Parts: sequence; structure tokens; C-alpha cells
Amino acid sequence: MMPALVGVGLALAVALFARIVGFDRDRAFYPVVLVVVGSYYDLFAVMGGGGQSLIAETIGFVLFAAAAAFGFRTSLWVVVAGLAAHGVFDFFHHALVENPGVPAWWPTWCLAYDVAAAACLATLIWKGEISSRATRSA
Repeated sequence: MMPALVGVGLALAVALFARIVGFDRDRAFYPVVLVVVGSYYDLFAVMGGGGQSLIAETIGFVLFAAAAAFGFRTSLWVVVAGLAAHGVFDFFHHALVENPGVPAWWPTWCLAYDVAAAACLATLIWKGEISSRATRSA
């Protein structure tokens, strides 16, 4: 329970900080967040010795990075879906990839962070504070 609470709390704190500082005025902010959260399992795979887990985790990373890039170029709703999908991936991760470098608390923490970050971005889009569509060719 504590990892989930900390994950939500940190996602909200990052979103608030980004709003106050103005980082989220740039459409790239949340796609970059998706790329970063998508990369952590690769870090854990390296910490766990690499091998097959690194290959499997890199496939996942490439998919989430592609979603971030596609969403940035088309619609940030794709990034909302990508963040939420990463939360689903966190939930099922243990059944999909054997990665000894992943801390036991990480999937719960990351799931909570991802879903809260997706909700923050969705709220910004719904409120019209950030455009979901690219205004120029990126």
C-alpha cells in the first residue's frame, strides 16, 4: 500500500512542479516522462545481470518510446494511453519478464505513478491547458 501512495504522491508533486515552473507548457514534457518510465526496467535488467531480461525489457522500452514519439507528433491522448498502458504493464510485469534486478516494491510504485501521471495529463488536456494536437510538424 505504501509504494502506491508514494507513487501517486510523487506523480502529483512532479505534475504540480511542472505546472508551476512551466515545464508542461511544452508538449514534450509528458512524452519524455513516458520515455523515462519506460526505461527503468532496462536499468533494473542491467543491475540484475543483463541477458535475456535486458532483451525483453528493451522490447518493452522501444514500444513505450514509440508511443511517446507518436503521441508527441499526433495527439497527447496517445501519451495518456501509453502512461496508463505502462501501469498495466507494471501489474503484469512479473508474469511477463523474469528480471531479478526489479525491487519487489517497484511494480506497485510505478503502476501508481503511471496512472496518476496519465490522469494529470488527461486533466490538462480536458481543461484546455495543453493542446492534445501538435500545432506544427515536429
